[in-house]
Amino acid sequence: MPIDPDRATAAALGEEELHEQREWVRVTLSSIGDAVITTDAAGGVTFLNPVAQALTGWAPEAAEGVPLEDVFKVVDEEGRRTVNSPSVRASREGMIVGMSNHTLLVARDGTRRPIDKSVAPIRDAAGAVAGGVVVFRDVTERSRQEKEARDALDYAEEIIATLREPFVVLDGGLRVKTANAAFYQTFHVTKDETEGRALCELGDGQWDIPRLRALLGEVLAACHPVLDYEVEHDFPTIGPRSMLLNARRFPPESENPELILLAIEDATDRKRAEDGLQASELRYRRLFQTAKDGILILDADTGEITDANPYMCGLLGYEHNDFLGKELWEIGLFGDKRENQAAYRDLRGKGYTRYEHLPLKTKSGREVDVEFVSNVYQVDRHQTVQCNIRDISDRIRLERQAQEQAKSLADLHRRKDEFLAMLSHELRNPLSPILNAVHLLRLQGGENLIQQEARSVIERQVGQLSRLVNDLMEVSRITTGRVRLERNRLDARSVIERAVESARPLIDRRRHDLSVSLPPQPIWLHADSTRLEQVVVNLLNNAAKYTDEGGRIGVTLQQEGDEMVLRVRDTGLGIAPELLLHVFDLFTQADRSLDRSQGGLGIGLSLVQHLVGMHRGTVEVQSAGLGQGSEFTVRLPVLLSPAVQAPAIRAPAAPAEQTMRGLRILVVDDNEDSAEMLARLLNRSGHDVRTAYTGPAALDVAAAQFPDVVLLDIGLPGINGYEVARRLRLLPRLNDVRIIAMTGYGQDADRQLAREAGFDSHLTKPIDYQKVVELLTEEQTPSSPKP
Repeated sequence: MPIDPDRATAAALGEEELHEQREWVRVTLSSIGDAVITTDAAGGVTFLNPVAQALTGWAPEAAEGVPLEDVFKVVDEEGRRTVNSPSVRASREGMIVGMSNHTLLVARDGTRRPIDKSVAPIRDAAGAVAGGVVVFRDVTERSRQEKEARDALDYAEEIIATLREPFVVLDGGLRVKTANAAFYQTFHVTKDETEGRALCELGDGQWDIPRLRALLGEVLAACHPVLDYEVEHDFPTIGPRSMLLNARRFPPESENPELILLAIEDATDRKRAEDGLQASELRYRRLFQTAKDGILILDADTGEITDANPYMCGLLGYEHNDFLGKELWEIGLFGDKRENQAAYRDLRGKGYTRYEHLPLKTKSGREVDVEFVSNVYQVDRHQTVQCNIRDISDRIRLERQAQEQAKSLADLHRRKDEFLAMLSHELRNPLSPILNAVHLLRLQGGENLIQQEARSVIERQVGQLSRLVNDLMEVSRITTGRVRLERNRLDARSVIERAVESARPLIDRRRHDLSVSLPPQPIWLHADSTRLEQVVVNLLNNAAKYTDEGGRIGVTLQQEGDEMVLRVRDTGLGIAPELLLHVFDLFTQADRSLDRSQGGLGIGLSLVQHLVGMHRGTVEVQSAGLGQGSEFTVRLPVLLSPAVQAPAIRAPAAPAEQTMRGLRILVVDDNEDSAEMLARLLNRSGHDVRTAYTGPAALDVAAAQFPDVVLLDIGLPGINGYEVARRLRLLPRLNDVRIIAMTGYGQDADRQLAREAGFDSHLTKPIDYQKVVELLTEEQTPSSPKP
């Protein structure tokens, strides 16, 4: 209401009364709690009460007559612009300006404080504007409290916004005041569709859940909150959901709460997991009860048994309650408590332990072999130990039987190898005298046609028998990996030529048309010449055996890139498709029928594959089928840059007038026929030959004769050949005698033993007489015989 203290009182009371009234107004304005500033009609300050003086920093004498905007300087809340011009206009023009907020009073010293203010004109008796009054107050504390309230509200809204679970604030009419982002996202609704609407109307009534309405009604009516109230509902937009509701009124102390806070937890996945866990536990319990292994559950801290399945009870003969509270050693596992505790410490440290064979005593005292497996895992944040115990008595019995059988098989295999070695030795012994007798017949001359044919048959069959014996010996070498290679630089063409010559008798006898194609240039290999020749001979013999008389066999050799490629083709029987995968297997033969039996032991092709593989090569076979012939292809790596070799220089022939001297030779063999036949052959060659049939006899003859060469059998009665050789080396005049082994034992180990015993050379029976001649030629010199 406008204040006009001068004119109103002057007209009624007079000058004295006017003075008293002014004084009364001054005292009144000075005593009120708000700041008051009055101005004259020009806007100059005429009065400041103490509160105004304190807030503006102006004293009354300093402020009197000063323009209002200088004393009462007001800016906006951000301090960017002056906002007291409306106050000045109000005091000059008679405008009334109400309370205003968000302004700052700038005191004389520059201090700023928030205020709210009102401005009103002062009129005289005639109603003219005589000045103005500004009433204001310091609202710093109120602003602080308002800011704290706003901050608290923002903080609460931020918390609600960041909740992962849906959250809704409802008013007393169950209308949505606000909801968080999780609510909108989960139930596929927007803010505009939600706020201000009744909860049961949201989403075309998808929240119209009778149980939910009843729940919220109880929250409003009662003082207690509702916690984890489960509601299952099929929402049209998101499908079936299982929800846990937590609701409380707000403020909680109010008898007439204005709000309901509703938190919604989507427990669908958890409920499914719980249902799955229950089903899993049910399955586990069924497995636990029906398992055919003993199962014990232990407390990981104490090591005491907390559960046992029925199979465990039956295995040991205990009742279920007999297990509970006991440690493993108390039910017969482990030897004693100390051993049990050591095993348990190991289990706790590693989390897992296993015993392949653990003796276990039943309640009746019977011992059972068990397999014990134990591991530690957590159940409900508590460590548990599970022990699986399997009765392996039957398995142990079967293992022992298998071990005994394996031992028997190994013994049988060893005895088989010994038998094969002995068989080959015993077969070689009669072959040598037969072969030597044939040589004697050839040297005798004057044979008629029948004698020649008979001798040829004997020679061929002895050769075939010798090959069979050699193949028989290769079985052991192949299966035990005792085949060794002596690699040298060689021309593959020479190997093929020698192999063709070796196989030629069989090919000619079956009247095969053999074609051999060799390249004009050498193909250099780093290989074992003997073993590589054996490969080619076996392939040629195989082709000859399975090709009818008059058929064709072709051999081609060529270099393709960095490989030597050898192909052996034939027009023979061919190979059935089912046999192609097994043709290189040991003891495999294409046809075992009586009408096509070609001999052999089924070793040759297996040996081919093995030897080629040792040379880092490959061998393959192709056949269009039975009656279509076959082709074997061998590939070996070549030497791309062979070292240049000087041509071999032949030693000059001995002068014609020189004659090779005869040698003193001692032949020692317990097979008298073999010794006599070889001795006769050597006699016809001009050598002085003596024979002995036992080890001691050999030593006696050698001591009397002082031979140049001793052809010595290994398997002798009395003293074996190794010991005879050692003793010969000890005799002063025989320490340099040339000792040549003649034996049916031809394996690498046998050759090594011969070298260690003092033998200079090693010949395997049946003895090739030509090799004997070559060895003796090395010993012969043009000098005179030894004394």
